[in-house]
Amino acid sequence: MPTSRRIKVFAACVTLVAAATATTAAAPATPGPFARFHDQHVDWHACALGADDEEGQELDAAGADCADINVPLDYTDPGGRTITVAISRLKATDTAHRIGPLLLNDGGPAGPSLRMPVTKSKVMGEVADRYDLIGMDPRFVGRSTPLDCGWDLGSAPLRSAGADLAAYREEVSIARELAGRCKRTHGDVLSYVTTRNTARDMDIIRAALGENTLSYLGYSYGSYLGEVYTQLFPGRTDRMVLDGVNSPKRYSHTLLRGSEAANEAALRAWASWAAARHTTYGLGATRAEVLATVKHILDAAARNPLRIGDAYLLDEHALPFFFIGGLASDLDEERAALATTVRLLARAADREPVEPSERLAGQLEFLLTGAGSAPASQMTAIICGDVAERRGVADYWRAVEKSREQFPLTGPLANNITPCEFWDQPAEAPTVLDNDVPALLINATGDPRTLYADAKAMREQWPSSRLLTVKGARQHGLYGEYGNTCVNERVNAYLRTGRLPTRDLSCEK
Repeated sequence: MPTSRRIKVFAACVTLVAAATATTAAAPATPGPFARFHDQHVDWHACALGADDEEGQELDAAGADCADINVPLDYTDPGGRTITVAISRLKATDTAHRIGPLLLNDGGPAGPSLRMPVTKSKVMGEVADRYDLIGMDPRFVGRSTPLDCGWDLGSAPLRSAGADLAAYREEVSIARELAGRCKRTHGDVLSYVTTRNTARDMDIIRAALGENTLSYLGYSYGSYLGEVYTQLFPGRTDRMVLDGVNSPKRYSHTLLRGSEAANEAALRAWASWAAARHTTYGLGATRAEVLATVKHILDAAARNPLRIGDAYLLDEHALPFFFIGGLASDLDEERAALATTVRLLARAADREPVEPSERLAGQLEFLLTGAGSAPASQMTAIICGDVAERRGVADYWRAVEKSREQFPLTGPLANNITPCEFWDQPAEAPTVLDNDVPALLINATGDPRTLYADAKAMREQWPSSRLLTVKGARQHGLYGEYGNTCVNERVNAYLRTGRLPTRDLSCEK
């Protein structure tokens, strides 16, 4: 962003964004620059957009309705251009004990969340009857005003640097090109694709619904979004559940940096699981043998891309994501899915003809073609709009090389360059939390995405919060995701009563 533009945005933020916080801290409908958004009529309608819209049909079948909320593109110019944010609602049926709206976010960044009222109502049970469950596709995501940079791959920003400097230079070129495409296609909106603006959208939704406060359930990145909301709109939250706690101090454009050790530990644990099932998957009878199979696959892809079916060539830059993506859960079904994929990849590494499973074909299409362009564009735009920084091309390579020996799989991915290196600088500084909000924090000790250490740090930063720990689990996302009765009951009790436990609690795996 040119310097003059940054100065203009900053100056305007001092007045108008401050006004946004101040006006929404009073009553749902308040005179001021955002009154037309707070007072807007919400036009609820059926969710299905057509006969092929499975998501919309599922929402309709559950009794939900949908709406598009108008919000400012630029909160420093509330009289200017507007965009829409798509929401869904599953209304409270126990009106005598209605608590209010519970806004849901599935993470990402850029995770569509419109269908969450249906999925989360199942784990909530009778507690769901007391809430208006609100799903939201964040700005520029899903059914909201769209953003798609027209990329020919969906693996950014989670690609590996590769085995050598020549491979890394390819990544530099790709990152520069992807950033350039976004600037050419959506340069007029990129500076507004941020978590802080999504949090402001949440408060517009709150006011448009006629509510004084929001309850909130957010997973992973969604925990960060919730934290930002508390900072911008203090006093606006009722019950807050953050599952997979993302600390603002660790939130950066290299999303997995710092999680290398946790992911490598998860890889070793999965390898032990697969070795115990060698007769089923044939990946090795010991953990060392399974890890050797993984190394063989990675080395083969570094020499020449792996051919999967007739349509896909899987190279050393995209391949590591298949391992990392499969390590977010220690549930047997997820570990089995990874083992099935690795078995196919091992055959491809031996240069045997391989036809992808339906699951693998979907993943390959998403990561290696334009089918994944929109979600990857949106994720990248949010991250870069939040925390892009110019570190210099050589700095990433030094970090890759430093981490490679200890973390051969995750180091080159977690420290690789991203399009953010070539992005305009964010219009606002990253969010710093300096409040203390009552919240229920949930984390597994072995979570390879949002680290348990970060959850403990957030607990210390928010003395009014409580931490619910799942011991020994290598799982990202727990409430309603892990089948842990202890977790589900603890969260439901908090959502029902609004009372946090008197002390931190733990559940066994």
